[in-house]
Amino acid sequence: MVRPLLFHIKSCSLSSHMFVDELTIYAGAGNGGDGVVRWRQEKFRPKAGPSGGNGGRGGDVYVRAVADVNQLAKYTGNKSFLAAVGEAGMKDSLTGKNGDDLYIDIPVGSRVTDLERKRIVELNQIGQVERILKGGGGGLGNEHFKASTNQSPTESTKGIPGEVGNFQIEVALMVDIGLIGLPNAGKSTLLNSLTNAKSRIAAYPFTTLEPHLGALYEFIIADIPGLIEGAAEGKGLGYKFLKHVSRTKMLLHLIALDSEDPVDDYYTIRKELSHYDKSLSDKEEWIILTKKDLVNEALIAKVRGTLEKNDNRVFVTSHDDLESHKVLRDALVSHLRTPVQ
Repeated sequence: MVRPLLFHIKSCSLSSHMFVDELTIYAGAGNGGDGVVRWRQEKFRPKAGPSGGNGGRGGDVYVRAVADVNQLAKYTGNKSFLAAVGEAGMKDSLTGKNGDDLYIDIPVGSRVTDLERKRIVELNQIGQVERILKGGGGGLGNEHFKASTNQSPTESTKGIPGEVGNFQIEVALMVDIGLIGLPNAGKSTLLNSLTNAKSRIAAYPFTTLEPHLGALYEFIIADIPGLIEGAAEGKGLGYKFLKHVSRTKMLLHLIALDSEDPVDDYYTIRKELSHYDKSLSDKEEWIILTKKDLVNEALIAKVRGTLEKNDNRVFVTSHDDLESHKVLRDALVSHLRTPVQ
């Protein structure tokens, strides 16, 4: 018998809600219904022959990918997910009703691990459905056992138990835009300007301890916590969240112009991404130079000119220049809404 584990939840702040990106649940498929012993009732023949029906099958358990990245937060009060059992067989050789299947909605991008059987499924498309537990078959009614040598069988069988297990669900964010950069590059400020995420903002490293999400029309933006040199080897907070960067469609790479060496900052992050997963280097990347109000025009022109040699689009912004944010916002929406050729 598989015993349910204690509910395990890993969460982080997301605006006024709780964002949950890791969860362990207990789930059980339905047991099959029992077969029954019944007899046909005919005038003058109270036991005219066996007519006990078979039990219905138990419901299966499925996981289904949905667009809501914070779907797991809705399950923090649940400890188990159980599919319906099959009904017992009935008289007149009628099979019992099958138990309803159970669908557990989880965020697209989730990886589900069956901890007992070591089975793993990944849901990478909205609407994708995968069965994780199979319901038990129904038991046999006494009519099943009728034979030429046994005209009045009194046998029936119990329904078969459904599968049960503990499952770990891990969400790798399937977002459209990932904001990356060293600590204090201005990611939270930009996220708040582009969306209604209301991230915390403070002038010290690692304010963003977990990814924050915001919606720009139909597109999801994730503020990935600040990376540091060595993040790909597990230093700082970066390694924990590089998995989220790997699922984004495009990257906005923020560089603070008031840094000692903005160009070196850019290549520091590029090196960490490449060390973690070389495919990250192939993602669409726009460079966002922030805090332009803190430096002179000559420095801005020098840094911009150097980074534009990478053939990436470069935007220059500051927290108090709403027009620069509007230009970036309009460019992003136009780019993301353009069909891929």
